[in-house]
Amino acid sequence: MAGWQQELKEAVTSADELARLLPVDRCTVDRVAERYPLRIPRYYLQLIEAPGDPIWRQCVPSTAELEPCAELCHDPLSEAGFSPLPGLIHRHPDRALLLVSASCPMNCRFCFRKNRLASGELDFRFSDLEKAIGYLENQPAVREVILTGGEPLLLSDLLLGKLLKQLQRLPYLQLIRIHTRVPAVLPSRITEQLVSLLRRHQPTFLNTHFNHPRELTAAAALATGRLADAGIPLGNQTVLLKGVNDRGPVLEELFRGLLRLRIRPYYLHQPDLAAGSGHFRTPLDQGMQLMERLQGRLSGLAIPRHVVDLPGGGGKIPLQAERLLRSSSGLQIRAANDRLIDYPDLEH
Repeated sequence: MAGWQQELKEAVTSADELARLLPVDRCTVDRVAERYPLRIPRYYLQLIEAPGDPIWRQCVPSTAELEPCAELCHDPLSEAGFSPLPGLIHRHPDRALLLVSASCPMNCRFCFRKNRLASGELDFRFSDLEKAIGYLENQPAVREVILTGGEPLLLSDLLLGKLLKQLQRLPYLQLIRIHTRVPAVLPSRITEQLVSLLRRHQPTFLNTHFNHPRELTAAAALATGRLADAGIPLGNQTVLLKGVNDRGPVLEELFRGLLRLRIRPYYLHQPDLAAGSGHFRTPLDQGMQLMERLQGRLSGLAIPRHVVDLPGGGGKIPLQAERLLRSSSGLQIRAANDRLIDYPDLEH
């Protein structure tokens, strides 16, 4: 068994096991994990320095995940409504998402698909993906396909290679993008064999997901260095998370560190309105103020676009003051098509 597969097998998945390693209440963890399953690679677990620290908050179950909130929902981006076939999301004319895996090396506590993954709604068979590719053959406007999940790099090299080969036969496709959390939570998965496979299927862009500078370890640097050395363009998507990275110095250190690893900071996301993740939310104004402070301190290369993915499938837009309309009845955000969409912001 390959090293990364053994690491995956040894990940912490039970409250009993976690309680032996960390000062947690077993019954509390068990209760939360019954709704939102627990999985933490031991590699990531050893990055925790203290209870409640930024690494802990991203991976250890919290009772806050079970607190009801009317503003949060099962499918905050209404992805099911843009899914003509299992495993396929086609919301934008020129690009489509393939949900190629329903599992992850780590169950991030802030994940916007945590409800759909936990319910089994996104479980798939490879035959479903083949049908989705058949659908894309008849979509000449689709120029880009994004592999996501779950975690796309949990596919075996054999299955991933087969999928990439089928995608590259699509007559109109110009770009494949892979969204992955693996370099941050299971960097051993980035093997020389995987890198060689990705190098053979170009152009392929890879977006990593680092949220905190302590995730930029020597192992992560080795993994992403292999990809960069192979000529695979790297970007990073960070989620702005309360108690994790919602301070200017933390984001500055993260973005500078990413550039040192040859990873371009791409997006800073406001958290999506997913049930079970409300305790990570930050006000829109706070994110905008953080970005303003970074403008004078970082080069343009190190500054990502600050975006919000609007609820109900409204699409992703850059957060700018002129797009926000405040009134006594609440906040509305102007979408890319000029439609005004209600947004339940938090008080700063």
